[in-house]
Amino acid sequence: MKFNRAAGVLLHPTSLPGRFGIGDLGKEAYEFADFLKDSGMTLWQILPIGSPGNGELPYQSYSVFGCNHYLISPEKLVEKGYLISEDLSDIPDFSETQIDFGKTLEFKDKLFRKAFQNFLVKKECTVSDSYNDFCDVNKWWLNDYAFFMALKENFGGKPWYEWPKELVHREQNAMHEWGTKLCGEIAYHKFLQFEFFQEWNALKNYCNINEIKIIGDIPIFVSHDSADVWSNPELFHLDGNGNATVVAGVPPDYFSATGQRWGNPLYRWDIMEKDGYNWWGLRFKLLLKLVDIIRIDHFRGFVAYWEIPANEDTAVNGNWVKGPGDKFFSALCTKIVDPPIIAEDLGLITPGVRALRNNFNFPGMKVLQFAFYDGANEYLPHNYEKNCVVYTGTHDNNTTLGWFNFKESDSTQNSESEMKARKFCLEYLNSDGKEIHWDLIRLAFSSVADSAIVPMQDILGLGSDARMNIPGTAHDNWRWRYNKKLITKQISERLLKYAKVFERIKILED
Repeated sequence: MKFNRAAGVLLHPTSLPGRFGIGDLGKEAYEFADFLKDSGMTLWQILPIGSPGNGELPYQSYSVFGCNHYLISPEKLVEKGYLISEDLSDIPDFSETQIDFGKTLEFKDKLFRKAFQNFLVKKECTVSDSYNDFCDVNKWWLNDYAFFMALKENFGGKPWYEWPKELVHREQNAMHEWGTKLCGEIAYHKFLQFEFFQEWNALKNYCNINEIKIIGDIPIFVSHDSADVWSNPELFHLDGNGNATVVAGVPPDYFSATGQRWGNPLYRWDIMEKDGYNWWGLRFKLLLKLVDIIRIDHFRGFVAYWEIPANEDTAVNGNWVKGPGDKFFSALCTKIVDPPIIAEDLGLITPGVRALRNNFNFPGMKVLQFAFYDGANEYLPHNYEKNCVVYTGTHDNNTTLGWFNFKESDSTQNSESEMKARKFCLEYLNSDGKEIHWDLIRLAFSSVADSAIVPMQDILGLGSDARMNIPGTAHDNWRWRYNKKLITKQISERLLKYAKVFERIKILED
């Protein structure tokens, strides 16, 4: 797919403001879309919207098909009559800038339970018909997902491979017995997905009408504790008890001195190839109903991936294993013509990764925070090709302000290397560093890259305390939210000015 010259913002919906402890698909999402439009931004990039593990882990979800129901808007539930205004009168005192996942999810779960009971009571014909249609069209993934979630709750949150053996192996009699026993809970989780898809599709339609495209995110690997692995064990490297034998990760790199042990079970690519990677085709097709463009996280894993024995505590003692490469994307292109894909090709990139990306004309990624270190010339804008996406930073980076105001604890690089990079950055930009975030935004917009994406934190000029994720750490990530009071008319006007000056927006003639 050919990408037009454009600019946009990276912001996960959980980071939207609002009074319910976590961003959602209510009025604040529409106001953010308005901000994008007013600022000349035509791209909204998000993180994975799969049902997140423990409610908070977008790259370790309970399903790649089921979506994050915690994004459902309580106000939308009131509008539909599933809740009443009084249900929203006793809201806990949530932080405006940090998500307390435990407190927030408990609060929203209570609201959703009440909404579901009222949904069952209402049973209006039009609602009932659309709900039944949704369940029928999506039964190929929804039935297993809802069953998985109901079982997980029944067994106190235990991973599926610790459930009774007959359920681990999905024995027919046990599945029938438990399906009957948990039919109410199964219906509840189907309702949550139904409501999410309705709200999401309405928001996407609003964005598209306003010429904003949504860039979604597809993690290459899936969580071990997921409906996907439970219902398709033959597609993964598992032993007879459902335990992973080898897991995914990356070797030591810029982000982590011991690498990253993600823990995802690895695919049986040989099995997947036999049916033309059908599971993957279904995955892409469903996501493309929800977003306009897909960023493939860890694209290099399709060329070679880091295989770690499951008994290893870190990623150090892994090894590279060949991935499916051209065969995979050739098969995908028979299912989806000219798929709109961005290849996340950061990290240790080999000629094979570049060749795969170029064979299918996928744009790669450039990150300006990486540009100023020795040997990082490919990230300097004067070396770009047009078919790429430039970022000031990503969800895995520090904010630009946090990066520039270097603290040794924030980086795997030594102080000398970091200070040298800052000095070169200022020379390259001809800047005094007083507005380093705007300097890098301007640099991204001015580059030849077809697409320029800026994290919301950089637009607002926030420091390290607004960082979204620190790779290789397990706690206190994914919590950041912005305070909408920080969005000013001046910020919007400045973005619009850059978008016009660097021709990232169509300028209509008078």
